[in-house]
Amino acid sequence: MTQHNPIPPGSDDFDPTASSLAGHVDESVMAELLSIRSSIDNIDATLVYLLAERFKATQKVGFLKATHRLPAGDPGREAAQIARLRRLAEDAHLDPAFAEKFLNFIIGEVIRHHEAIAEDHQASSGQQSQTSALA
Repeated sequence: MTQHNPIPPGSDDFDPTASSLAGHVDESVMAELLSIRSSIDNIDATLVYLLAERFKATQKVGFLKATHRLPAGDPGREAAQIARLRRLAEDAHLDPAFAEKFLNFIIGEVIRHHEAIAEDHQASSGQQSQTSALA
């Protein structure tokens, strides 16, 4: 039995006022909290779109690497990026260890994507070679 979902797919069902604190704290405190959270929500949305742009760029790198049979990872580049992000984090008063963990997570995802792109490229190159041999 399927459930009926009154919210159509793609609709934004996010409620920025959702809180288990509503009704338990002073209204002025709640209003200030919601105002600050609104800023956080905007920053989170920006982060998502920035990450999407970053991954679009890394996909291009993945295709270039696959075309030229380069390895998915580049340890020298990764180490330089981590050191750079740690310095930026310190300058921004953000925990450098957190920044490093965050970048390591992103790097892991990028490498996974690059490996998948390389596999797809090899598979399609193999099919093209077989098709050419049959022609």
